[in-house]
Amino acid sequence: MTVLETGCVSLDVVGAAIGKLRHFGAEIAVRPVLSRLAIVVRLLGMSRYESSPRIWLTAVVVLHLITSIVHGAAHNGAHVPLSLAGSLFVFIVILAGPLVGLALMWWAERTGGWVIALAMAGSFMFGLLNHFVFASPDHVAHVASQWRPLFSTTAALLALTEALGFGLALRLVQKTENVL
Repeated sequence: MTVLETGCVSLDVVGAAIGKLRHFGAEIAVRPVLSRLAIVVRLLGMSRYESSPRIWLTAVVVLHLITSIVHGAAHNGAHVPLSLAGSLFVFIVILAGPLVGLALMWWAERTGGWVIALAMAGSFMFGLLNHFVFASPDHVAHVASQWRPLFSTTAALLALTEALGFGLALRLVQKTENVL
């Protein structure tokens, strides 16, 4: 007779299942409930209150995209031109890079993490140099005064999301390497 036919599970079967779960790192608590055994299993790292680096990284990439779009609107409004090379860098590395990495992350976590990390590092350096270091029309102090608050705020938010995205992507890659 099977478990489905009898509706009962022998203690030997329960003990074997608990042993296998413990082998894979589960914490087991067995409590009697109305003369039957109720098995409560909590896998380590599976708490619903613990967030995965994937979820945080996805949120940062989306926030970075939104901030980039608003910053682009500030660029247009303030008539801050970019060179062809600058425009290509913005579209390929700053906008597409994190999104491509995010898509890759769901099939090849480590590869996607590296793509996001490299794109965010490149974006951070590009923005830091162009918005805060080099004296150019793209510097926050040289933007038209009516656009300066939006331009400066989004430039700072881009730097923040890029640094955060880089760190989270490295954490994801490190976590993935430790699993392998």
